[in-house]
Amino acid sequence: MTFQSFDNWWWPFLFVLVAGGLATDIWRFLGVHFGGRMSEQSEALVFVRAVATALVAAVIGNLIVFPSGSLAETAPALRMGAAVAGFAVYLLSGKRMLVGIVTGEAALIAGMAMGW
Repeated sequence: MTFQSFDNWWWPFLFVLVAGGLATDIWRFLGVHFGGRMSEQSEALVFVRAVATALVAAVIGNLIVFPSGSLAETAPALRMGAAVAGFAVYLLSGKRMLVGIVTGEAALIAGMAMGW
């Protein structure tokens, strides 16, 4: 069975739901099940947190270096500057994630509005 197996309008939605669910939801449920029993300082949980942080950093780096869509039309300096501004405000605000994200997005949107 492949993505092109059926011509029905609903098939792509069902395919994404099932394929995406099988690939991710099982691991999320297992993580919640086993993670609730572990100490936050355990080596396994520290490792999982480090891997998750590395994956987020890789996605952000990928968006800066190899952008797509509207982001590809912006200057690399704008993308990097928005990321640096967001990270700096995150650190200065006492590591409040939402404040850093909003700052980075605001810097990016402002730069795009100015045509950078």
